[in-house]
Amino acid sequence: MTPSTTARVALAVLRRPSLWLVALRQWRRTTPSGWWRRRPFLPLPSREYMAFRLITQYGREDASVEPIDVVNYLVWCTRHEHAA
Repeated sequence: MTPSTTARVALAVLRRPSLWLVALRQWRRTTPSGWWRRRPFLPLPSREYMAFRLITQYGREDASVEPIDVVNYLVWCTRHEHAA
């Protein structure tokens, strides 16, 4: 994701306090352990995971993430967690 896309996604999530906890949980779940030992030394999901998510969501790896899609995903995660 580009920095501007990341900022747009972050802003969309920040506007919805009810999603903050699930967003943190998903971020933690998708961040590889030992992330601090590998470049870019940031707690980000692996490239392989992001490629998989982009292909399954948009049909191509080079697609641009839409903030509303992330919000909808987090809402889905919230409902799924409560159902389990």
